[in-house]
Parts: sequence; C-alpha cells; structure tokens
Amino acid sequence: MRLLMLGGTEFVGRAVTDASLARGWEVTVFHRGRHAAPAGARALTGDRTTGEAGLAALADGTWDLVVDTWSGAPSAVRDAARLLAGRAGHFSYVSSRSVYAYPTPAGLKEDGPVVTGASPDAGEDVSYALAKRGGELAALDAFGDRALLARAGLILGPGENIGRLPWWLTRTARGGPVIAPGPPDARLQYIDARDLADWLLNAAADGLGGAYNTVSRPGHTTMGELLDTCVRVTGSRARLRWTDPEALLAAGVEPWTDLPVWLPAGELHDSLHQGDVTKAHATGLRCRPVGETVADTWAWLCERGGTAPQRPDRPAVGLDARTEAKLLSSLDTP
Repeated sequence: MRLLMLGGTEFVGRAVTDASLARGWEVTVFHRGRHAAPAGARALTGDRTTGEAGLAALADGTWDLVVDTWSGAPSAVRDAARLLAGRAGHFSYVSSRSVYAYPTPAGLKEDGPVVTGASPDAGEDVSYALAKRGGELAALDAFGDRALLARAGLILGPGENIGRLPWWLTRTARGGPVIAPGPPDARLQYIDARDLADWLLNAAADGLGGAYNTVSRPGHTTMGELLDTCVRVTGSRARLRWTDPEALLAAGVEPWTDLPVWLPAGELHDSLHQGDVTKAHATGLRCRPVGETVADTWAWLCERGGTAPQRPDRPAVGLDARTEAKLLSSLDTP
C-alpha cells in the first residue's frame, strides 16, 4: 500500500505513520517541517494554511490511501481532498464525535443528528465541532463513498500532545495526596492512538467508507482504574483522595481541563463516554487494556525527560499545585 499522510509527525498522525511503516507500506509524509519525519518515510513539505500554493509539493504522485487528521479550517481539508481525488484511491479523515448535535444522548449511533452550519469552505474562525464537520463534508464532497470518517473521542497514548494522561502521570509521580475526582467507578470511553491507527489502516485497506464512532466500548476502564494504574506504573507513593464531584464543582474546579479526562455525571459525560461503537467494533476495532496505554505513555514520557510536547493551539491542562493544595486543605478542615 502507498500511503500519503497529511501531517504524520505528531501523536495520531505519527501513530498512523509508524503503523504503516511497520507493515512495510510505502509512506509519504506531507508536513510543515516543524518536526522530523519518521525514519523510512518520504518527506514532502508545505503549509496547507496558505491555500493551494501550500500544496505544490503534492502536485504529482499517486497513492492508495490518504489519511488526514486536520482540525483547523475545513478549507484546508477541501483543498487537499480536491487536489488528490483523482490520484488517490481512498481518503480517511480523523474526525470527532464532537460533530454530533449537543446534547448527545447516551448510545447515539453514527446516524444521529450533527451540528448545523458547517461548511467545507469555512476558514479558521469556526468552533471545533464545526471545523470537524466541515472537514467531513470536504472529504465526502471530493471522495464520496471512498471517504472514511473516523469519529474519535478521547484519544490517549504515547505521543499525546494535549497533556491529559501525561498530566495525571506526572502528578501521581510527584507523590503525596492527589485530588481524585469521584466516583472511582465512573465509566470511561477512549481510544489509544495506536489502536485508532491500526483500525484506520485496516478499514481503508478493506475499502470501508462513511462514518464510524472509533473509541472503546463504554466502561473499557474507569476513573479509578485509570488513576490507580498511574500510581502503580510511576512507582510513586501518591495517595488518591477521592472527592465528590459536588465538592469539586463548588470549589470552582473545571472538569476536563483542571482534572483531565474527568466529567461529572450528566449530559457531557454521556456525550464523551457513552457513545455507541457497535459499527466500528464489528469491523475489527480492538482496544488494548488501559494498563498498557498508561505504562507505555509513562515510558515515553521518561524517555523525554518527563515533559510532554504541547500543541500550540491547545491550552495546557491540569490543576496547578497551589490550587490543589488549598483544596486538599479545605477537605481536611472539619
């Protein structure tokens, strides 16, 4: 297989590139040159944010598969997809379950209502949900039933440049009492970037098209298992202080950002952690145990000296130490 990876040097794109090279595929990586391309891949450079001129390096060539993880202006997906439609057999777009109209009820399938107002011609000034839906529309417009839409949710694993699992790992590694958002048995739904990459490549090779919710089954792990595993793999003496959601919210703690991954029970939790994934799992999606994801992410962090990369277009996540200390002190006060 000949793969053209649009991006391919960070997190999900890098996972796809690495998985393709491991299969012996011929891989071309098109990127802006900000990070080194993986060894074994042919590198082309260009800046798709500059319009068609930025895609000049893709003027020639044919590929069996294109994979695109773009989350900015949908017009960038539109321009690349139109340019490649006659020279590529299949187009896989890593989208998001954020494209569903909110509130997203538990158990929603791929035919559920999506956000309105999205356009493949939109520029940068759109919300994440509209950007991803606009990217979907651009892929479908250019490739039709040769377009695969992977609607992922929470993505974890080695290479994460958002900071969610890396923050929990570095925090538990520091030891001491750690604010842990309850309840411990809260069910989580996510996907390891490497499992997403493997499914994307298999699905494309099989010629699948259309939308798929690509995360684990609900309850693949729990908040308790995730944090207990962080403590175990870091070998720390951290003590998890399980705290009721009501107390955290009353103290002004922001779910998802201050305490990554965590969402209290309600509509947002159902949207992120209760999606129907029957369709993707029926086509071979497999999700590794949480212990493997956590251990491998910790090993990767240690190799980097303990500091994860941070996407410039995303704010840093995690509760700062002083705020956590004040909260712990208030919990200890009768």
